[in-house]
Amino acid sequence: MKPEIIVSAQDMDSLEGLLAAPAARSRSDLNELRHELERADVREAGEMPTDVITMNSRARFLEETTGKEYELTLAFPRDASADAGRVSVFSPAGSALLGLSVGQSIDWTSLDGRTIRLKVLAVEQPSAVSAD
Repeated sequence: MKPEIIVSAQDMDSLEGLLAAPAARSRSDLNELRHELERADVREAGEMPTDVITMNSRARFLEETTGKEYELTLAFPRDASADAGRVSVFSPAGSALLGLSVGQSIDWTSLDGRTIRLKVLAVEQPSAVSAD
């Protein structure tokens, strides 16, 4: 069972716009992100908890099976950079992380087929969220 997720109205608008673009509309690899957005609890900016992973927020995770910690920023596709630790929301990992809160865990399948369980340890919100 997937954990409950919270998405800001601003992120929802930005992501729905990206998913409606001709380049993304027919991409079946984005269906998981579409499903995540459909089930999300959408909140206005003033109602968003500060410990939720939003677009452009930086989060620290624990891979529960190995004990390894990661720090990633959830990014819009054009801003993604593996070298900079900026994971695209269009990737399986990025769409799985959107809306999670500190303390929640999620299982996702890595590119090599392994199931990885990540637990959110901390979230740092961006000073300005932009989808330009």
